[in-house]
Amino acid sequence: MRTLCSSTLIGEFFVIGFAGLVAMKDPDLSMSQVWTVSGIAMFLCLLLCGLVTRPGGVALGWALQIALIASGFIVPTMFFLGVVFAALWWASVHFGRKVDEAKARFAAQSGESSPSGA
Repeated sequence: MRTLCSSTLIGEFFVIGFAGLVAMKDPDLSMSQVWTVSGIAMFLCLLLCGLVTRPGGVALGWALQIALIASGFIVPTMFFLGVVFAALWWASVHFGRKVDEAKARFAAQSGESSPSGA
């Protein structure tokens, strides 16, 4: 699960950076506001790469997905991209858990089939 979720978060890192560049064009926002919010979100993406397998890591990832969708109020394209990344996050968590379960079953089966004297 960690690999799939981390890949999604790294993709989001870049999308948030590009959205920050687009948001800079908004005359109602200062550059410091845009880069403070974008920088915090980008930092959270990197932080979550390491926390995704810990308790609450997936929930924090969902919170980030909601924030990404909500950023569409500033950069309208982010409504679409936020939904796309939320779907990718769901798929990463869902299929990542299945892969982890399959690996655990395989490790248990290979451990049982090895000779006990070796």
